[in-house]
Amino acid sequence: MKILNYLVIIFICINPSVKADSNKTLINELQKGGKLIFIRHAYAPGGGDPDNFDINDCTTQRNLSDSGRIQSKKIGNFFKENKISIGKIYSSEWCRCKETASIAFKKYETKNFLNSFFSAKFSENRKKQIIDFNKFLSTWNEDQNLIFVTHYVVISEILNYASSSGEIVISDKSLKVIDTLEIEY
Repeated sequence: MKILNYLVIIFICINPSVKADSNKTLINELQKGGKLIFIRHAYAPGGGDPDNFDINDCTTQRNLSDSGRIQSKKIGNFFKENKISIGKIYSSEWCRCKETASIAFKKYETKNFLNSFFSAKFSENRKKQIIDFNKFLSTWNEDQNLIFVTHYVVISEILNYASSSGEIVISDKSLKVIDTLEIEY
């Protein structure tokens, strides 16, 4: 039992430096450019969308909380503080994604292939959205980083990765996940 306790203490002592080294490696990779950066929208309490969801009316949607807005600011600060160059920022048309993009980066464009297909109302769009994403990706200038502010289901479908609210998931053009970074809210 004493050996186990010692191992736990050693792991606790070593872990912060390992995480710092991992973040430094991630930042270096992002500074090189040529990465696809998927960001799940910041914290918006609940799940899915209300039955009366209207893409043109944010009052009918699940939206960011104050914590989500703070998290969005932290996401933007991560890129600014680490001098990570970004070519373009694209967002889902859902208000929680647009608000995340707006707070974090100010300028963005919407792309409907980043929209959620979680609910039955939009599930039939999944296949076309993935085809449209792949077509879009085929025209990408690989020298620049691209940011996609989107939803859990889109990130899961494209990268086979289960993201948390506000999590940054970095991949290469072959959609291989390189690393992730959770931004707390």
